[in-house]
Amino acid sequence: MKTVVVLAFLACLAVSALSLTEDEKINRRPATVSPAIEFSTNEHPPPPTTKSKTLTTTTPTTTTPTTTTHKPTTHKPTTHKPTTPPQPTPPTNLTVGNYTVMANKTAVCVMAHMALQIRLATPKSNGTFIVQPKSTHAVGSCEATKANLTLEFPQGFITFMFNKSIEKNTVYVDAVSFSLNYPLDKKVANGPPYTANNKSMNLFAAKIGHSYSCKSEALYMGDGMYLDVNQDQMQAFNLNKNEFGKPDSCAADKPDYRVAIAVGVTLLVLIIIVVVVYLLGRRKRANGYQSL
Repeated sequence: MKTVVVLAFLACLAVSALSLTEDEKINRRPATVSPAIEFSTNEHPPPPTTKSKTLTTTTPTTTTPTTTTHKPTTHKPTTHKPTTPPQPTPPTNLTVGNYTVMANKTAVCVMAHMALQIRLATPKSNGTFIVQPKSTHAVGSCEATKANLTLEFPQGFITFMFNKSIEKNTVYVDAVSFSLNYPLDKKVANGPPYTANNKSMNLFAAKIGHSYSCKSEALYMGDGMYLDVNQDQMQAFNLNKNEFGKPDSCAADKPDYRVAIAVGVTLLVLIIIVVVVYLLGRRKRANGYQSL
């Protein structure tokens, strides 16, 4: 009986020893058959697929603010600010205007047909302003022997003072003045306004009932300022049926016969000299012959 128990105990020890050796073999597997996850060099495994999905879904939200930052806010002040237009430059060609002053509602006291320009001509500066008839308004007044014509335009005015002399049977302008607020020369610091007043003059003289006419005149106003009057015909007082009277031309437009007279006198003198020489020569030849 004891031998049987001893044999059973030894058999149990043998079985347990065999099981232990099998377990050691299982734990000592070779490196080639070990799972790849045990030899990964990354200490932290990659994030799960669920987290990557959340990142991809958030990327569109980051791009939405970029669309709002590209609003053209800088273009508003340049495109919508009103700009003042530059001052128009008068044309280079003279323009003739018709100006009248009424003594009453039906009778014309002063009538003028002319083109005007104000000119600055000095060694340091030059410039010209042409009066525009379309933007010029004529005002004035008339008395028994005095009348004035004032031409008003946006840049200033020009005034002509007429005087009627019954003793001399003449109507003339005895004063001219103007004021101009326009930069004749933009390079000069001392610019507008330009003013001039010239009195004690005897201009545009014509007989009473006649009109004065002249193609071109330049009135010196002082300080290098000139008032150029072109294609002029004017009359004050005694306008018959509101029309110009007989024109009295200026000295520049009157025909000059002095050259023709000088040429005629010279030819006459030459003819006389030729005749005298011819007669003297003929007389000498007649004295040279002797009678037989």
